[in-house]
Amino acid sequence: MNEINKLNSLNSISNTQNSNKANEAGIGDEFAKLLKSSISDLDAAQKEGEAAMTDIATGEVKDLHQAAIAIGKAETSMKFMLEVRNKAINAYKEITRIQI
Repeated sequence: MNEINKLNSLNSISNTQNSNKANEAGIGDEFAKLLKSSISDLDAAQKEGEAAMTDIATGEVKDLHQAAIAIGKAETSMKFMLEVRNKAINAYKEITRIQI
């Protein structure tokens, strides 16, 4: 009877570990989705900015103010993404310096 209780406790520990792994995978999936969404938004802003610059260069621009806003949005988005990348690289370097 005592051995059955030990097996039940091992089974509950195993279930707890599996649920922790599932939670970590869920967080990782959400981070991946957020990263993909951010990159897609950046790509869309860059394409809109490039289209605005092309319109200005060819003289086909209808509203110069909207074109300037699109170009500024693309520039700001790129600067933001570069800062996020730099922070991620710095965090990675800090983690690699930790002595175990």
